[in-house]
Amino acid sequence: MNNKEIRAAISNAKLKYWQVAEALSMSDGAFSRKLRKEFSPEEKKTVLQVIHKLAKEAV
Repeated sequence: MNNKEIRAAISNAKLKYWQVAEALSMSDGAFSRKLRKEFSPEEKKTVLQVIHKLAKEAV
């Protein structure tokens, strides 16, 4: 499966995919489609930063 690290981070943070998509200013469907293929290192870094930010805000 592609993007295991991102999927695991979302799950561990108890977030929904739509929450991450919204924070990235993209639709849920577009984010899901992007998850099918490996993100570039820059994209992955950005997505992980957003996930960590959302997780901190949820506390």
